[in-house]
Amino acid sequence: MTAPTKAKQAQALVRRYFDACNAADHQALLDCFTSDAVHYFPPGLPGAPWRGAKAIADGWVWCVKTLGSRWTIEKVLAGESGREAVIEWTHWKTATGEVLRGDEWYVFNDDTTRIAEIRAYYASPVNKAEPVNKLHDFDYEGRGYAMAPPSAAPKLS
Repeated sequence: MTAPTKAKQAQALVRRYFDACNAADHQALLDCFTSDAVHYFPPGLPGAPWRGAKAIADGWVWCVKTLGSRWTIEKVLAGESGREAVIEWTHWKTATGEVLRGDEWYVFNDDTTRIAEIRAYYASPVNKAEPVNKLHDFDYEGRGYAMAPPSAAPKLS
């Protein structure tokens, strides 16, 4: 059996991170990041950027508890070296009925075992008056994108 390529290792790490987000698993989230990782966001998110693995884990657990957040990965591309990847995602805020789509650029540590940096880009400016934030006239359903959350948000106390 051969070892996975660095690109496949990077893709697996991103998927593990999203699984940890959906599970609101604080420890699993911590395990995905370098201790000094930074998650950058577009303007408007209070407290952004999130600096450090703990801040990132705390932020996503809060989103699941408060917003009923669920995430799907639509596309993943990883560089051959395993040092960088880009993804397209959907963030389902089931408690508020909002949907946000966007992309993220990932930078990994040298051995592609942890995420060192994420730079998030939204598909469009967040418009709170719209229940689904998306690109104008883009056929999400026709291109095979998720049209509903992957599952109900877990009940967390």
